Amino acid sequence: MNFTAIRERVPPLTSIPLPRGVDRRMLEHRSPVAELAAPPPGSGLKPVLGDAGPPVIGHAVNFMRFGIPFGLHRYETYGPVSWMGAFGRRIVTLSGPDATQAALVNKDKAFSQEGWKFFIERFFDRGLMLLDFGEHHLHRRIMQQAFTRDRLEGYVRQMGPSIRAGVGRWPTTGSNRLYFTLKQLTLDVATQVFMDMDSPDDAGRINRAFVDSVRAGTAIVRHPVPGGRWAAGLHGRKVLERYFAAELPGKRARSGSDLFSALCQATSEDGERFTDTDIVNHMIFLMMAAHDTSTITATAAAYHLAKHPEWQERAREESLALGDELPDLGALDRLSTVDMVLKESLRLVAPVPSLARKTVRDTEVLGHHIPAGSMVGISPTVNHFAPECWTDPMRFDPDRFGPARREDRSHRFAWMPFGGGAHKCIGLHFGTSEVKLLLHEMLRRYRWTVPAGYAAKWDYVSLPVPVDGLPMHLEAR
Repeated sequence: MNFTAIRERVPPLTSIPLPRGVDRRMLEHRSPVAELAAPPPGSGLKPVLGDAGPPVIGHAVNFMRFGIPFGLHRYETYGPVSWMGAFGRRIVTLSGPDATQAALVNKDKAFSQEGWKFFIERFFDRGLMLLDFGEHHLHRRIMQQAFTRDRLEGYVRQMGPSIRAGVGRWPTTGSNRLYFTLKQLTLDVATQVFMDMDSPDDAGRINRAFVDSVRAGTAIVRHPVPGGRWAAGLHGRKVLERYFAAELPGKRARSGSDLFSALCQATSEDGERFTDTDIVNHMIFLMMAAHDTSTITATAAAYHLAKHPEWQERAREESLALGDELPDLGALDRLSTVDMVLKESLRLVAPVPSLARKTVRDTEVLGHHIPAGSMVGISPTVNHFAPECWTDPMRFDPDRFGPARREDRSHRFAWMPFGGGAHKCIGLHFGTSEVKLLLHEMLRRYRWTVPAGYAAKWDYVSLPVPVDGLPMHLEAR
């Protein structure tokens, strides 16, 4: 795969502003290229090549700060299978559709979810994404009862009034920082739809605990130093555990339309149900997954619609055609322009830019030997810019998802914002419905713009967020 054309459109590392207090010389540190491990004699396999980066932290800061340019730079340097130093470890990186497919299809069950545990186990212990093989299959089968079409219809009915009221309160004077505005709204929606929580005091406390828990996973200092992100995350986890444990008996006792109640009542075809501990763990994880990814996706879509007003008007025309009634799931399915804009935004800004795994036995990917016990990072972001899959991949072009082109079908793993394989996001339809509702209400009520010449810069410290919150001017229609 040749990435030369792409790199001409991607800012070089030296042109990107660095976080305050970070010395560029440290980020440009070069260490010798080395093999991860020698392949078994006679296997015919190649070693995985890479470099450790700066001492101790490795390439962690580069990876979190530079995102897509860094991923493309590593891909062109080393190819689809390489390793790098980060967080005090050697991490194998699998990039491009073919390498990604090998890991996510996981035919020999060599790739375990253990990789996630290093980053988030202390904060999202035994969430669905951290479970493996048979246990994961069992939990997913039970949880699927909370994401049936009927349940999704109910969640959309619950979300609609809250989103319409929330969007309607946004100010049209001055410049909004849209990311923070959307984040508060998606948190409010999640606490209502997922937990049926009405108390503003409780909601604010729970929301803060989720934010702290999410940011803690990529802390460089991974000890509970007072005032640090790791300590804040541990405290947030305790707050969430106490809240869900206290509310759980009431949810068990009565049937409700919120997700918390759905998990308490969920029963598989064989009569299997979640334990109380299972429900607490799954609720903490699902709340995080729901509001963070929806916020990022809605922010990215709104940004691109601001930069491309012709697409904003095209999407608005479809939304207005639905009339004034709150849309149901079927109406949202008819918003084809919003759907294409959403998919293109997910391609350009994947909400989860790296998927963590760990090998439980020796395996190989594209002829490279990966030993047991290796930490592995799978990179959707590189796949989303692969030139053999996408036409002019750096350009915002929602029509690439239209029926005449369907570039996302060029490879099974060309487009994978929701992951893939057995661990593909179970809430993807919930998330896309929420973002469609958000965009629909924005389109009905406002026209919006960003400052002239503005280009968003994304910070990948935990999940991608605009470093300045995305300044946005809203004009009431």
